[in-house]
Amino acid sequence: MPLAIDSLAIRAPSGEPLFAPLTIQVEAGSVTTVMGPSGVGKTTLLQGIAGHLPAGFALTGHLALNGRPLNGLPAEQRRIGMMFQDAGLFPHLSVGDNLAFGLRATVRGRRARARVVDEALSTAGLEGMGDRDPATLSGGQRARAALMQSLLAEPEAILLDEPFSRLDQALRNGIRGFVLDHIRARSIPALLVTHDPADAQAAGGPMIPLDPAGVVNT
Repeated sequence: MPLAIDSLAIRAPSGEPLFAPLTIQVEAGSVTTVMGPSGVGKTTLLQGIAGHLPAGFALTGHLALNGRPLNGLPAEQRRIGMMFQDAGLFPHLSVGDNLAFGLRATVRGRRARARVVDEALSTAGLEGMGDRDPATLSGGQRARAALMQSLLAEPEAILLDEPFSRLDQALRNGIRGFVLDHIRARSIPALLVTHDPADAQAAGGPMIPLDPAGVVNT
């Protein structure tokens, strides 16, 4: 089921619009890319969709996920996952506890939760690393752990905020493929913001250019 964005616009605290109204539909299992230069409002766009819009900013337009309106819902009720430039792992928790943090309440019991976390670690190539401090992981390992943390929450859509930009080139292609393949395998819609054409090409879905002068809508 799609993530539907209809005439979405965001105004800064000054009242100035960040970009022209945006209308797109992100299909299940598809990765739509939004590209634009730094400072154009790509991250703020994702924050608005996820329900984390900074104070002073205002969003207009309509958002729906799987036919369920999102406008006005708090972030925790939107069922939208996020991945960032920084892995977003909690430094005070072990790698395994970070993944367990994302588990939905439907996974009950210590053994059941531990089993799901162990399976996710194995899937991410992190078997046996559950007790590790996240700071001891490589950049690629942190990215894989962050994806598993997001997916264990069973999101209905996922937003990717330049999650590959801080990886060195030797790691970037492999981690990007890992992330995109797992999103497609779960048939959830994904919106990726980036300034790298290689990310857009790997995503394989529609590409939306975003700049202060306007937006090409699809």
